[in-house]
Amino acid sequence: MKHSNISIFVPHIGCPHLCSFCDQRTISGAQHAPSGEEVRSICEKALGEVMSPENTEIAFFGGSFTAIPREYMTELLDAAQDFIGEGKFRGIRISTRPDCIDIPVLNLLKNSGVTAIELGAQSMCDHVLEANERGHSADDVADACQLIRAFGFELGLQMMVGLYRSAPADEMETIEKIVDLSPDTLRIYPTVILENTRLGELFKSGEYKPFSFEKAVEISAAAMVMAESGGIRVIKCGLHASEFVERDMIGGFYHPAFRELCEGLIYRHNMELAISSCGAERSRYIFAVSANCISKALGHKKANAEYFRSRGIDIKILEDETIPKYQIDVIE
Repeated sequence: MKHSNISIFVPHIGCPHLCSFCDQRTISGAQHAPSGEEVRSICEKALGEVMSPENTEIAFFGGSFTAIPREYMTELLDAAQDFIGEGKFRGIRISTRPDCIDIPVLNLLKNSGVTAIELGAQSMCDHVLEANERGHSADDVADACQLIRAFGFELGLQMMVGLYRSAPADEMETIEKIVDLSPDTLRIYPTVILENTRLGELFKSGEYKPFSFEKAVEISAAAMVMAESGGIRVIKCGLHASEFVERDMIGGFYHPAFRELCEGLIYRHNMELAISSCGAERSRYIFAVSANCISKALGHKKANAEYFRSRGIDIKILEDETIPKYQIDVIE
Protein backbone atom coordinates (compact mmCIF):
# COMPACT_ATOMS: atom_id res chain seq x y z
CA MET A 1 0.00 0.00 0.00
CA LYS A 2 1.37 3.41 -1.00
CA HIS A 3 2.51 5.70 1.82
CA SER A 4 1.13 9.25 2.03
CA ASN A 5 1.55 12.34 4.19
CA ILE A 6 -0.78 14.94 5.63
CA SER A 7 1.63 17.86 5.12
CA ILE A 8 1.49 20.73 7.59
CA PHE A 9 3.96 23.53 6.91
CA VAL A 10 5.71 25.33 9.73
CA PRO A 11 7.53 28.17 7.93
CA HIS A 12 10.87 29.66 8.90
CA ILE A 13 10.36 29.84 12.66
CA GLY A 14 12.96 28.95 15.24
CA CYS A 15 15.68 28.12 12.73
CA PRO A 16 19.02 29.51 13.97
CA HIS A 17 20.29 30.20 10.44
CA LEU A 18 19.19 31.80 7.20
CA CYS A 19 20.82 29.66 4.54
CA SER A 20 21.83 31.19 1.22
CA PHE A 21 18.95 29.56 -0.65
CA CYS A 22 16.22 29.85 1.94
CA ASP A 23 12.89 31.58 1.71
CA GLN A 24 10.62 29.02 3.36
CA ARG A 25 7.50 31.12 2.89
CA THR A 26 7.98 30.92 -0.86
CA ILE A 27 9.01 27.25 -0.92
CA SER A 28 6.12 26.03 1.23
CA GLY A 29 3.51 28.53 0.17
CA ALA A 30 2.69 28.95 3.86
CA GLN A 31 2.13 32.47 5.14
CA HIS A 32 1.79 31.85 8.87
CA ALA A 33 2.66 29.29 11.54
CA PRO A 34 -0.26 26.95 12.29
CA SER A 35 -1.73 26.73 15.77
CA GLY A 36 -2.52 23.50 17.60
CA GLU A 37 -6.21 24.03 16.85
CA GLU A 38 -5.46 24.41 13.15
CA VAL A 39 -3.48 21.17 13.24
CA ARG A 40 -6.44 19.41 14.86
CA SER A 41 -8.77 20.79 12.21
CA ILE A 42 -6.47 19.67 9.37
CA CYS A 43 -6.07 16.19 10.84
CA GLU A 44 -9.77 15.74 11.58
CA LYS A 45 -10.70 16.70 8.02
CA ALA A 46 -8.00 14.45 6.53
CA LEU A 47 -9.02 11.48 8.68
CA GLY A 48 -12.43 11.59 7.08
CA GLU A 49 -10.99 11.72 3.57
CA VAL A 50 -7.89 9.48 3.50
CA MET A 51 -8.53 5.96 2.24
CA SER A 52 -5.71 4.29 4.23
CA PRO A 53 -4.91 6.27 7.39
CA GLU A 54 -2.81 3.36 8.69
CA ASN A 55 -0.35 4.11 5.86
CA THR A 56 -0.44 7.87 6.38
CA GLU A 57 1.72 10.12 8.56
CA ILE A 58 1.07 13.65 9.80
CA ALA A 59 4.11 15.50 8.45
CA PHE A 60 5.48 18.78 9.80
CA PHE A 61 7.59 20.27 7.02
CA GLY A 62 8.86 23.68 5.99
CA GLY A 63 11.10 24.70 8.89
CA SER A 64 13.45 23.25 11.47
CA PHE A 65 10.88 21.56 13.68
CA THR A 66 13.12 20.78 16.65
CA ALA A 67 14.45 24.36 16.69
CA ILE A 68 11.08 26.03 17.23
CA PRO A 69 10.21 27.15 20.78
CA ARG A 70 9.65 24.03 22.90
CA GLU A 71 6.20 25.13 24.11
CA TYR A 72 5.02 25.65 20.53
CA MET A 73 6.54 22.36 19.36
CA THR A 74 4.74 20.53 22.18
CA GLU A 75 1.47 22.24 21.23
CA LEU A 76 1.75 20.96 17.66
CA LEU A 77 2.79 17.45 18.71
CA ASP A 78 -0.01 17.18 21.27
CA ALA A 79 -2.55 18.22 18.65
CA ALA A 80 -1.26 15.69 16.12
CA GLN A 81 -0.89 12.89 18.68
CA ASP A 82 -4.66 12.89 19.23
CA PHE A 83 -4.97 11.45 15.71
CA ILE A 84 -2.40 8.65 16.08
CA GLY A 85 -3.32 5.06 16.89
CA GLU A 86 -5.70 2.31 15.91
CA GLY A 87 -8.13 3.45 13.24
CA LYS A 88 -6.20 6.71 12.91
CA PHE A 89 -2.92 7.80 11.33
CA ARG A 90 0.29 5.78 11.47
CA GLY A 91 2.48 8.40 13.13
CA ILE A 92 4.16 11.80 12.84
CA ARG A 93 6.96 12.76 10.44
CA ILE A 94 9.13 15.83 11.00
CA SER A 95 11.99 17.53 9.20
CA THR A 96 14.76 19.41 10.94
CA ARG A 97 18.42 20.41 10.93
CA PRO A 98 21.20 17.95 11.78
CA ASP A 99 22.53 20.25 14.52
CA CYS A 100 19.12 20.46 16.22
CA ILE A 101 19.08 16.80 17.25
CA ASP A 102 20.06 15.64 20.74
CA ILE A 103 18.98 13.01 23.26
CA PRO A 104 16.42 15.16 25.18
CA VAL A 105 14.60 16.20 22.00
CA LEU A 106 14.64 12.63 20.68
CA ASN A 107 13.08 11.42 23.93
CA LEU A 108 10.36 14.05 23.56
CA LEU A 109 9.69 13.09 19.93
CA LYS A 110 9.60 9.39 20.79
CA ASN A 111 7.01 9.97 23.48
CA SER A 112 4.89 12.16 21.21
CA GLY A 113 4.13 9.72 18.41
CA VAL A 114 6.89 10.76 16.01
CA THR A 115 7.83 7.85 13.74
CA ALA A 116 10.16 9.43 11.16
CA ILE A 117 12.78 12.18 11.18
CA GLU A 118 14.15 13.76 8.04
CA LEU A 119 17.37 15.76 8.15
CA GLY A 120 18.21 18.55 5.75
CA ALA A 121 21.76 17.48 4.97
CA GLN A 122 21.80 19.36 1.62
CA SER A 123 25.47 18.56 1.02
CA MET A 124 28.08 16.29 2.58
CA CYS A 125 30.94 18.61 1.59
CA ASP A 126 31.96 21.07 4.30
CA HIS A 127 33.11 23.80 1.89
CA VAL A 128 29.67 23.75 0.22
CA LEU A 129 27.87 23.85 3.57
CA GLU A 130 30.01 26.79 4.68
CA ALA A 131 29.57 28.69 1.40
CA ASN A 132 25.80 28.36 1.71
CA GLU A 133 25.74 29.42 5.39
CA ARG A 134 24.27 26.16 6.65
CA GLY A 135 25.87 26.45 10.07
CA HIS A 136 26.61 22.73 10.43
CA SER A 137 29.14 20.22 9.10
CA ALA A 138 28.96 16.89 7.32
CA ASP A 139 30.02 15.26 10.60
CA ASP A 140 26.96 16.80 12.28
CA VAL A 141 24.80 14.98 9.72
CA ALA A 142 26.50 11.65 10.42
CA ASP A 143 26.26 12.12 14.21
CA ALA A 144 22.55 13.01 14.03
CA CYS A 145 21.87 9.98 11.83
CA GLN A 146 23.50 7.71 14.40
CA LEU A 147 21.39 9.15 17.23
CA ILE A 148 18.15 8.92 15.26
CA ARG A 149 18.87 5.30 14.38
CA ALA A 150 19.64 4.50 18.02
CA PHE A 151 16.16 5.71 19.01
CA GLY A 152 14.48 3.56 16.37
CA PHE A 153 13.07 6.30 14.16
CA GLU A 154 12.75 5.96 10.40
CA LEU A 155 15.58 8.10 9.02
CA GLY A 156 15.27 10.35 6.00
CA LEU A 157 17.86 12.62 4.40
CA GLN A 158 17.42 15.54 2.06
CA MET A 159 20.04 16.76 -0.40
CA MET A 160 20.22 19.74 -2.75
CA VAL A 161 21.78 19.58 -6.19
CA GLY A 162 23.62 22.58 -7.63
CA LEU A 163 24.30 24.74 -4.59
CA TYR A 164 26.76 27.63 -4.66
CA ARG A 165 30.34 26.33 -4.98
CA SER A 166 29.22 22.73 -5.46
CA ALA A 167 30.86 21.14 -8.49
CA PRO A 168 29.62 17.89 -10.07
CA ALA A 169 32.39 16.01 -8.22
CA ASP A 170 31.07 17.41 -4.92
CA GLU A 171 27.58 16.22 -5.83
CA MET A 172 28.84 12.69 -6.41
CA GLU A 173 30.73 12.77 -3.09
CA THR A 174 27.52 13.82 -1.34
CA ILE A 175 25.54 11.01 -2.95
CA GLU A 176 28.17 8.41 -2.03
CA LYS A 177 28.28 9.58 1.60
CA ILE A 178 24.50 9.60 1.87
CA VAL A 179 24.33 6.04 0.54
CA ASP A 180 26.95 5.06 3.13
CA LEU A 181 24.72 6.49 5.89
CA SER A 182 21.91 4.16 4.72
CA PRO A 183 18.85 6.32 5.40
CA ASP A 184 15.46 4.77 4.79
CA THR A 185 14.40 7.58 2.50
CA LEU A 186 15.92 10.36 0.42
CA ARG A 187 14.55 13.59 -1.03
CA ILE A 188 16.50 15.16 -3.88
CA TYR A 189 15.93 18.88 -4.33
CA PRO A 190 17.48 20.64 -7.34
CA THR A 191 18.49 24.13 -6.27
CA VAL A 192 16.02 26.88 -7.13
CA ILE A 193 17.29 30.45 -6.90
CA LEU A 194 14.71 32.68 -5.27
CA GLU A 195 14.37 36.44 -5.16
CA ASN A 196 15.32 38.03 -1.82
CA THR A 197 17.88 35.37 -0.87
CA ARG A 198 21.66 35.46 -0.58
CA LEU A 199 21.84 32.96 -3.42
CA GLY A 200 19.78 35.34 -5.52
CA GLU A 201 22.24 38.13 -4.84
CA LEU A 202 25.20 35.92 -5.77
CA PHE A 203 23.43 34.84 -8.96
CA LYS A 204 22.62 38.41 -10.02
CA SER A 205 26.20 39.54 -9.36
CA GLY A 206 27.57 36.70 -11.51
CA GLU A 207 29.53 35.18 -8.64
CA TYR A 208 27.27 32.12 -8.57
CA LYS A 209 27.17 30.43 -11.96
CA PRO A 210 25.09 27.23 -11.72
CA PHE A 211 25.93 24.34 -14.01
CA SER A 212 23.45 23.53 -16.76
CA PHE A 213 19.91 22.26 -16.27
CA GLU A 214 20.88 19.11 -18.18
CA LYS A 215 23.74 18.48 -15.73
CA ALA A 216 21.36 18.89 -12.78
CA VAL A 217 19.05 16.27 -14.29
CA GLU A 218 21.99 13.96 -14.96
CA ILE A 219 23.30 14.25 -11.38
CA SER A 220 19.84 13.81 -9.85
CA ALA A 221 19.22 10.75 -12.03
CA ALA A 222 22.52 9.26 -10.87
CA ALA A 223 21.53 9.97 -7.25
CA MET A 224 18.22 8.14 -7.76
CA VAL A 225 19.93 5.06 -9.19
CA MET A 226 22.64 4.96 -6.51
CA ALA A 227 20.17 5.46 -3.68
CA GLU A 228 17.66 2.87 -4.85
CA SER A 229 20.46 0.39 -5.59
CA GLY A 230 21.43 0.84 -1.94
CA GLY A 231 17.91 0.08 -0.73
CA ILE A 232 17.02 3.74 -0.10
CA ARG A 233 13.56 4.91 -1.21
CA VAL A 234 13.66 8.16 -3.16
CA ILE A 235 10.40 9.72 -2.02
CA LYS A 236 10.90 13.05 -3.75
CA CYS A 237 12.95 14.38 -6.66
CA GLY A 238 12.27 18.01 -7.51
CA LEU A 239 10.30 20.73 -5.79
CA HIS A 240 6.52 20.48 -5.62
CA ALA A 241 4.86 22.41 -8.44
CA SER A 242 3.98 25.76 -6.88
CA GLU A 243 2.76 29.15 -8.04
CA PHE A 244 4.92 30.70 -5.32
CA VAL A 245 8.14 29.11 -6.58
CA GLU A 246 7.32 29.89 -10.21
CA ARG A 247 6.56 33.48 -9.26
CA ASP A 248 9.67 34.17 -7.16
CA MET A 249 12.37 32.07 -8.85
CA ILE A 250 15.05 33.89 -10.85
CA GLY A 251 17.15 30.87 -11.82
CA GLY A 252 18.11 27.33 -10.93
CA PHE A 253 16.67 23.96 -11.85
CA TYR A 254 12.92 24.04 -11.33
CA HIS A 255 10.63 21.96 -13.54
CA PRO A 256 7.15 20.74 -12.55
CA ALA A 257 8.01 17.25 -13.88
CA PHE A 258 11.61 17.12 -12.71
CA ARG A 259 11.45 13.53 -11.45
CA GLU A 260 9.94 12.39 -14.73
CA LEU A 261 12.85 14.01 -16.58
CA CYS A 262 15.32 12.12 -14.37
CA GLU A 263 13.57 8.78 -14.75
CA GLY A 264 13.35 9.27 -18.50
CA LEU A 265 17.10 9.89 -18.64
CA ILE A 266 17.76 6.71 -16.64
CA TYR A 267 15.68 4.66 -19.05
CA ARG A 268 17.26 6.32 -22.10
CA HIS A 269 20.73 5.49 -20.83
CA ASN A 270 19.76 1.88 -20.15
CA MET A 271 18.12 1.53 -23.56
CA GLU A 272 21.32 2.77 -25.17
CA LEU A 273 23.29 0.18 -23.22
CA ALA A 274 20.82 -2.51 -24.29
CA ILE A 275 21.16 -1.47 -27.94
CA SER A 276 24.94 -1.54 -27.69
CA SER A 277 24.85 -5.05 -26.25
CA CYS A 278 22.90 -6.27 -29.28
CA GLY A 279 25.82 -5.71 -31.64
CA ALA A 280 24.99 -4.11 -34.99
CA GLU A 281 22.45 -1.34 -34.53
CA ARG A 282 18.98 -2.05 -35.96
CA SER A 283 16.20 0.28 -37.03
CA ARG A 284 13.64 -1.17 -34.60
CA TYR A 285 13.70 -2.52 -31.05
CA ILE A 286 11.07 -3.87 -28.71
CA PHE A 287 11.94 -3.38 -25.07
CA ALA A 288 10.33 -4.71 -21.90
CA VAL A 289 10.29 -2.66 -18.69
CA SER A 290 8.88 -2.97 -15.20
CA ALA A 291 5.12 -2.78 -14.72
CA ASN A 292 3.68 0.75 -14.87
CA CYS A 293 6.97 2.14 -16.25
CA ILE A 294 6.15 2.44 -19.96
CA SER A 295 5.57 6.20 -19.75
CA LYS A 296 8.81 6.63 -17.80
CA ALA A 297 10.72 4.69 -20.44
CA LEU A 298 9.15 6.73 -23.26
CA GLY A 299 10.27 9.87 -21.43
CA HIS A 300 8.60 13.15 -20.54
CA LYS A 301 6.28 14.04 -23.45
CA LYS A 302 7.73 10.95 -25.22
CA ALA A 303 11.16 12.58 -25.41
CA ASN A 304 12.97 9.23 -25.52
CA ALA A 305 10.87 7.99 -28.42
CA GLU A 306 11.72 11.20 -30.29
CA TYR A 307 15.39 10.91 -29.35
CA PHE A 308 15.71 7.42 -30.82
CA ARG A 309 13.61 8.35 -33.85
CA SER A 310 16.10 11.14 -34.58
CA ARG A 311 18.75 8.41 -34.73
CA GLY A 312 16.68 6.40 -37.16
CA ILE A 313 15.50 3.92 -34.50
CA ASP A 314 11.89 3.06 -33.82
CA ILE A 315 11.18 1.73 -30.32
CA LYS A 316 8.23 -0.10 -28.84
CA ILE A 317 7.96 -0.67 -25.10
CA LEU A 318 6.01 -3.39 -23.32
CA GLU A 319 5.68 -4.03 -19.59
CA ASP A 320 6.71 -7.12 -17.67
CA GLU A 321 6.02 -7.27 -13.93
CA THR A 322 9.02 -9.59 -13.41
CA ILE A 323 11.52 -6.95 -14.55
CA PRO A 324 13.07 -4.72 -11.83
CA LYS A 325 12.65 -0.95 -11.95
CA TYR A 326 14.93 0.80 -14.49
CA GLN A 327 16.04 -2.48 -16.08
CA ILE A 328 15.62 -2.86 -19.85
CA ASP A 329 15.16 -6.21 -21.56
CA VAL A 330 15.40 -6.47 -25.35
CA ILE A 331 12.59 -8.67 -26.70
CA GLU A 332 13.49 -8.27 -30.37
